[in-house]
Amino acid sequence: MEMTAAVLYEPNKPMQIERIEIDDPSDGEVLVRVGAAGVCHSDYHIMNGDWTMPLPAVLGHEGAGVVEKVGRGVTRVKPGDHVILNFRANCGHCHHCVVGRPVLCDGIDTPRFQMFDGTVRFHRNGNDINQMARTSCFAEYTVVPESGAVPVRKDMPLAAACLTGCAVMTGVGAVINTARMPAGSNIAVIGCGGVGLNVVQGGVLAGADRIIAIDTLDNKLEYAKQFGATDVVNAGNGDAAARVVEMTNGGVDYALVAVGSGKAIEQAYEMCRLGGTTVVVGMAPETDTVELSAISFPRTEKAIIGSWYGSARPWVDLPKLADLYMSGKLKIDEMVSRSYQLSEINEAYDALIAGEVARSVITFD
Repeated sequence: MEMTAAVLYEPNKPMQIERIEIDDPSDGEVLVRVGAAGVCHSDYHIMNGDWTMPLPAVLGHEGAGVVEKVGRGVTRVKPGDHVILNFRANCGHCHHCVVGRPVLCDGIDTPRFQMFDGTVRFHRNGNDINQMARTSCFAEYTVVPESGAVPVRKDMPLAAACLTGCAVMTGVGAVINTARMPAGSNIAVIGCGGVGLNVVQGGVLAGADRIIAIDTLDNKLEYAKQFGATDVVNAGNGDAAARVVEMTNGGVDYALVAVGSGKAIEQAYEMCRLGGTTVVVGMAPETDTVELSAISFPRTEKAIIGSWYGSARPWVDLPKLADLYMSGKLKIDEMVSRSYQLSEINEAYDALIAGEVARSVITFD
């Protein structure tokens, strides 16, 4: 079948809108008609060469759509189901899957730009096109593993569902699943883009006493207030870590880093109180590093932990987040600054990098 997709051929070059071929789903796979896709900074890491991935490729890992066809052996979804795409499709039987940490699945031997069987489903003129995170939703259709398509209630708009699949799950999950933050805690959130705003509202849902949002852009800090931040700090106006320590009389219980930056991790560590925890959420360039005093760890009992995809259990957490949204307890519509068509995807990324938006969505009509 032919379809339209945005194809990246070279780093630092615009994606090309082209007609390409897509295969039918193989055993254990699902064909999804994409309804909406989020414009996330993680894709930009590949676009600008910060992360290495074999090209050409169709990017996009934050999507939702409708199941069109299923391969042999698929039992958990059926044609007509609305699904959120899970970019951490998992095997279901390795140690991490069995103990309830599927985002850490290591039971699949093939690279994440290929399907489980080591092949791809996208082609053009006889040449293969790789698939980002086995998701690739910057296209009219995609094929994903069965575990990469999580059913969601049909009354949830797909534009909201797609953002649940990355920004919402990553941010809210970092607070509730990874940090397991107790009510009454004080937290700082570094970076107020789509993920950071969801860290903020994760703090609200978990009952944080004080939520300090930190960014260099005033428009992002205004968004953070709308999502529940009690205080804001512009990191461009002096030492943000020192300011937070002063504001809280010693530091916060949790500092969550929602930007991909080693320096931001160092700042987060500094703004934690004794015994506090830094949670690293943002994905940094592959060459970025962190420098901290080794002796400070035993002397302060501070901790640094990572959070990938909000430590999600996608088949449990994504439907719960959908219910929270539909009951009015989770802000998603308010996060969408602009909507674009697939033909405008390069303009959408220009706006993201310029800091003009909290999150944008590609819609497929």
